Amino acid sequence: MPPRVPVLDLHRLESEPDSLVSDAGAAYREFGFCGFRNHGIPDALIERAYGVFRQFFALPADVKAAYVSSLGGQRGYTPFGVEQARDHDIPDLKEFWHVGREIRGKNPWPGILEPNEWPAEIPDFRDKALALYEQLDALGKRILGIIAQSLGLQADWFNDKVRLGNSILRAIHYPPLPAEKTPAVRAAQHEDINLITLLIGSDEEGLQILSREGQWVPVTSIPGTIVVNIGDMMQRLTNHVLPSTPHRVINPPGALAERARYSIPFFMHPNPDFPIRTLPGCITPDNPNRYPEPITANDFLMQRLRVIKLLYERL
Repeated sequence: MPPRVPVLDLHRLESEPDSLVSDAGAAYREFGFCGFRNHGIPDALIERAYGVFRQFFALPADVKAAYVSSLGGQRGYTPFGVEQARDHDIPDLKEFWHVGREIRGKNPWPGILEPNEWPAEIPDFRDKALALYEQLDALGKRILGIIAQSLGLQADWFNDKVRLGNSILRAIHYPPLPAEKTPAVRAAQHEDINLITLLIGSDEEGLQILSREGQWVPVTSIPGTIVVNIGDMMQRLTNHVLPSTPHRVINPPGALAERARYSIPFFMHPNPDFPIRTLPGCITPDNPNRYPEPITANDFLMQRLRVIKLLYERL
C-alpha cells in the first residue's frame, strides 16, 4: 500500500502544540507535504473566490488577453501555452490568474511588488480574491511558525521575513482535455519556487507527489483540508533537511477528462531582499552546507521564472 500524506488537526496547536510540531516536522522531513484541517478559513469565503475565478476563465479569449501581464506572470492573466516545467519542452495544459500583495502606504519595492490587475468585467472579483489572499497569508504564517519550531527556532522567526513577501495567489483553470491524444499534461513534474505553498484542493483527483522510493503517490482531496508543501527556497534555507518534493497533476482518465479542473495554490515568498542563507542548525558533518553563498529571495525568483518561461519577455 503506498504511503499517505499525513493530515493534522490545527486545533492541536492550542491543546498539544509540542506534539503537533513534532508530527508536522516528521511529515515535512519525510514527504515535504502535510495536510491541515480545522485551518479556520471559511468554506463560503473559498467558494466565493472560486466563483469569481470561474467567471473570469469563462470570458472570451480576447477579453482575457487584455489582462496578460508583462511582469513575468506575477500579476494578472497568463494564457495557455506559456508556463512549462523545468526540463520539459511542452507547456502545461493550464491558464491562470495571479493576485499579489496589496501594499498599504509607501511601497519599499515598487519595481517588484507591482500593483494588481483587476478584470473590469467582474465587479466583485477584487474583494473576493483579496479576502482569500489575506486569509491564506495569515494561515501561512501560522504554518511557518510550526515549521520554525520543528527546526528549533522561535515560532515567530519567519514573521518579519515574510511581512512584505512577494506572495502569490494563483487561480488555475485546467480545461477539458482535447479529444485527440496529446503529449502535454495539466502540470508536468516540478517543484515550487517559494518557501511554502498552501493548496486549496480541487474536487478532482490528479495531484501526485514523488516519494523517496520513486513512487507517485496520489494526494487525495479531503474536504476541509488545505495541503501545505515545502518549496525550493525552504529546501535551500534548511540545507535539504526539509525537501521540496517533485509533484505533478496528471491527465484524468475516461469521462473525467471531459471536465474542467480548478485549483488555488498560494505561493508564500519571503521579503524580496531576504538573504536565503543556510540555517546553522541544518549544517552537520553528515549534511555539510550545500549553499555557502546566499542569494536574495528576489534574485532566486527571477532565476527560476526564466527557467519556467514566465520571464521570457524581459530577456
